[in-house]
Amino acid sequence: MNNSNTMAEFHTSAHLWGRVTLGLGILISYALPLYLSYAMGYHPGFDLIFQSFLAYAAVIAFVWVLEPLMYFAILGVSGTYIAFFTGNISNMCLPSAAASQEALKVEPGTERGEVVGTLGISAASLVNKLILVPIILLGLWLLTVIPPSIQEVFPYVLPAIFGAVLAQFSLKRPVYGLLALIVGALVNISPIPLVFKNLVVILIVVFLGFQLEKRKKSE
Repeated sequence: MNNSNTMAEFHTSAHLWGRVTLGLGILISYALPLYLSYAMGYHPGFDLIFQSFLAYAAVIAFVWVLEPLMYFAILGVSGTYIAFFTGNISNMCLPSAAASQEALKVEPGTERGEVVGTLGISAASLVNKLILVPIILLGLWLLTVIPPSIQEVFPYVLPAIFGAVLAQFSLKRPVYGLLALIVGALVNISPIPLVFKNLVVILIVVFLGFQLEKRKKSE
């Protein structure tokens, strides 16, 4: 059996179990609202639910399409299913996939890159759950014993992760890293609505990247 057939079977299995697990996750997520609505009698009415859905979708719907496209090149088929099932894509799954691919020197978007990235995401998700469950159960108590000086650092954790990811990719192509940083800073101080800033930065950086690559090839 050659590699292409092996990957085709791997993708077929990934699609099957990815759809099954995501479907079960969606059904389970409806359990609490259904319990509150019909067992406890707190149903708010379908008109209010529909209006709230439209208001939320008007702001965030483009992300439902954009995020899978943005992350697919690094996450791959199986990694995309796992990442969207476990959540924490930008601050856990994407960095763990990129770090594992970098550690083994495999390129994102390749078959080896997809397998390595999936293993990295799986390991990160497992560790995340092993840490997260005790913290959820003991969260309030932990906050009382963690010194305030350490709690003040928490808001800087996520920006630090994004900075580390930017530095990791920028080392491969420093020009693109600097370009993304400049575009991001300019868009951030612009009057563009907050919900569209990520999309605008991505479109501008991708456009400029294509133009730079075309210019390199023509020279």
